[in-house]
Amino acid sequence: MNIRFYNAKILTMEENREIFEGEVHVRDEKILYVGANQEGAGSKTADSLSGAGNLSERSAPAEADKASAGGPVWDREIDCKGNLLMPGFKDAHTHSGMTLLRSYADDLPLHEWLNDRIFPVEAKMTAEDIYELSKLAILEYLTSGITGVFDMYLTPDSIADAFDEMGMRCVQVGGVNNFSQSVEMLEEMYQKLNARSPLQSYILGFHAEYTCSRELLEQIAALAHKYKAPVFTHLAETESEVAGCIERYGMTPVAFLDSLGMFDYGGGGYHCVHVTKEDIAIMKEKGLFAVTNPGSNSKLASGIAPITDYLKAGVGVAIGTDGPASNNCLDMFREMFLVTALGKLREKDAAAVDAMEVLKMATVNGAHAMGLADADVLSAGKLADMIMIDLHQPNMQPLNNIPKNLVYSGSKQNVIMTMIHGKILYEKGKFITKDAPEEIYRKAEIIRNRIMGEV
Repeated sequence: MNIRFYNAKILTMEENREIFEGEVHVRDEKILYVGANQEGAGSKTADSLSGAGNLSERSAPAEADKASAGGPVWDREIDCKGNLLMPGFKDAHTHSGMTLLRSYADDLPLHEWLNDRIFPVEAKMTAEDIYELSKLAILEYLTSGITGVFDMYLTPDSIADAFDEMGMRCVQVGGVNNFSQSVEMLEEMYQKLNARSPLQSYILGFHAEYTCSRELLEQIAALAHKYKAPVFTHLAETESEVAGCIERYGMTPVAFLDSLGMFDYGGGGYHCVHVTKEDIAIMKEKGLFAVTNPGSNSKLASGIAPITDYLKAGVGVAIGTDGPASNNCLDMFREMFLVTALGKLREKDAAAVDAMEVLKMATVNGAHAMGLADADVLSAGKLADMIMIDLHQPNMQPLNNIPKNLVYSGSKQNVIMTMIHGKILYEKGKFITKDAPEEIYRKAEIIRNRIMGEV
């Protein structure tokens, strides 16, 4: 479709570009134009708006009118009425299929939570279950303005099916460990899913150092060298994880994995809470991303990641929600607030972890960590992964500083449009997806009743 958004405030997230008044043109999956409002365009529509926070639309003009005007053929023209267009958020670490476990294993220590509650349920989940449960997560991502996710879970094929059918962008990462998946499967998925569809890609990865034997880790490192590819994993999430690795190998997880050549082509870690200065130096040298998950780390009492140290060292920081079993919601607004608030608390410095830096983590940095360099900013030629923020809600007023409003007072209620790959999938509270929400909820409840009745 050809869609024109006009009368918008635009935050492109490009370096040194301020918010400006203008319009964005989209053709199929790409952005064609980002710039000033075109003279005389949209003026007739503006008077017909029924509410300050609503999108207004007019039909594509008749062919004769378009020919005489010499302009493009628009399938839709949307008057944004001063609302904000910006790149969609990138959830740089999640486990979508764990929606089944939301509010099921709360208020427990991490290892009891994982071993006694999570693993027994996961053992009963089928690929079809994860397919259905991932769709539930996708609905929540859309309401939060998330346009791409970095997903690690058990059945990559069925996950890809769910995301493709819902029109959602997904970068999967391998979750190899001693108990499930394998290096052979990792290589198969790397080849298969990177060639599957424009919405799908796949990055090498494994669950964690403590769930993989040394031999298995060496095989994964060899695969990274074979493809000259980055590797991601859960990394330095808890004090006990770090202590266990030091006991086994005499090194921290970051140092040990680096000694195997695991990060010779980049990659990164999820959580990265308990790291040393030497670890941070390795991360900087190898170009690793630290993907922070403040909601999950707070709820599981894992600790507060040293975001200021990463920023000072020049380590790229992205943001993930983690899965809905440990968070429990998939809400980038809450994560952004926690990143800056916990960072300030940790440093005892109210100036630490500036809001604009956090917004960059949630958009640009997340895209780069996920290998989505063509979906990082709003610019001609980039993918049309874009959201609209309602600035006419009370929590956005007054407009002293829009980026700070987004981080400090923004919420999911402000997301009034989510577009992925040039298609609007969520608009004014309604989902425009293949499956109706109520059907997705119904199937998730059937799965819950079956599995929870068996454990």
